[in-house]
Amino acid sequence: MPVVQPTTESPEPADTAPKPPNGALDRFFRISERGSTVPREIRGGIATFFTMAYILVLNPIILGSATDMTGAHLDSAQLVTATALTAGLTTLLMGVIGNVPIGLAAGLGVNTIVALQLAPKMTWPDAMGMVVLAGFAIMLLVATGLRERVMNAVPLGLRKAIAIGIGLFISLVGLVDSGFVSRIPDVAHTTVPLQLGGNGHLLGFPVLIFVIGLVLTLVLLIRKVPGAILISIAVSTAIAVVIDKVADVPALKWGLTVPTWPGNPVAAPDFGLVGKVSLFGGFEKVGVLTGALFVFTVLMSCFFDAMGTILGVADEAHLLDEKGDLPGINKILMVDGIATAAGGATSSSANTCFVESTAGVGEGARTGFASIVTGLLFVVALFLTPLATMVPAQAATPALVTVGFLILANSVKEIDWADYTIAVPAFLTIVMMPFTYSITNGIGFGFISFCILRLAAGRGRSVPAPLYAVAAVFAFYYLMPALGLL
Repeated sequence: MPVVQPTTESPEPADTAPKPPNGALDRFFRISERGSTVPREIRGGIATFFTMAYILVLNPIILGSATDMTGAHLDSAQLVTATALTAGLTTLLMGVIGNVPIGLAAGLGVNTIVALQLAPKMTWPDAMGMVVLAGFAIMLLVATGLRERVMNAVPLGLRKAIAIGIGLFISLVGLVDSGFVSRIPDVAHTTVPLQLGGNGHLLGFPVLIFVIGLVLTLVLLIRKVPGAILISIAVSTAIAVVIDKVADVPALKWGLTVPTWPGNPVAAPDFGLVGKVSLFGGFEKVGVLTGALFVFTVLMSCFFDAMGTILGVADEAHLLDEKGDLPGINKILMVDGIATAAGGATSSSANTCFVESTAGVGEGARTGFASIVTGLLFVVALFLTPLATMVPAQAATPALVTVGFLILANSVKEIDWADYTIAVPAFLTIVMMPFTYSITNGIGFGFISFCILRLAAGRGRSVPAPLYAVAAVFAFYYLMPALGLL
């Protein structure tokens, strides 16, 4: 899921009077027509890249730290290549086809689903095949005009609750991966599953690096510094290098992946993960129903996140018409569906629209030419893999905690907490994701409880038929063990 990051300034308003086009580039991207200029577009594309570039570090850490059912890991260097390649190509595609200043990359939240829910039950190619199928489903929904109708079937409160739940889940993953929070072994026979640090206390340099990184990230966000997350990752990595060189207390380095400056920061990209996909192998491992629910979960995560991001960025760029609609939105949504499938095909997880694109809008970007600039910078990043792989987990995980806060802050106020028929399902959706370590469970219990409570309140007709159908599928899924079907 993309990070909701404040921009440094209010979006620069487009000039009210369209200017005559100046050359083929201007005409193709309608730069003058939208009140922009080529320098503004270049500046905006650069700004968007630097606010998104942290994904080159974070995505390989999230996917690379997980294992599939066979115990296999994905190679970090190959993940950096896959992440940069897919982000670059899909962002270029958005610029050419969608003509909007929106960058795309591996979505935070979706990569967590793939790493922690799909991969442990199947092989990595199987899990990435599920992502590709979700992308195909999104493209089909767009082509048939159903995407907007399906989106409207899910109440706003539940959409926001899904986002918040994923945010809290991501934050928990960040706290655990950093060592700030750890699981209490079962041998302790305690009813408390988690504890602070490794033994109930915060000890060691790795935790110190995490704390420094988290504080620095939040301070930079408050100060509205562009690229706050990327700056924090770079500074925390530098501090880790210094600590490793000057601290002579091996016990306090426990859990610290020591970063070393690569002899050559430039290296040829490794495309070893590209095309490592099994479209239907996952269904053989988990069954048709469970596999379909996994695909549905990936689809849901990408579906609503992208829709909100696209409309939000377009509004910031003054691209909506007088009715609040975005002209040509189906082209943009189709590119988003292609990006989801492409992420699975390269093993980088589903790619989606990033709301960090508002940083580029704040610099004056109004057209797809800014996305061309952002995409080309991601292509350049293909050759900088050694720099991305030197970052320790403790320097990158503060971004996950920050993401959780930003998602919650931007979504929780849009839930109608006075209406219990939406507030209770929203609550269950939010808490079930981190408490059961499963995004699928959060969505399932949210949908089921919403249908039940609306029926109990005599408001069953207000629930769209598609939602009843999805809730019934989830209910059957949870009853399968009791029915002897699982």
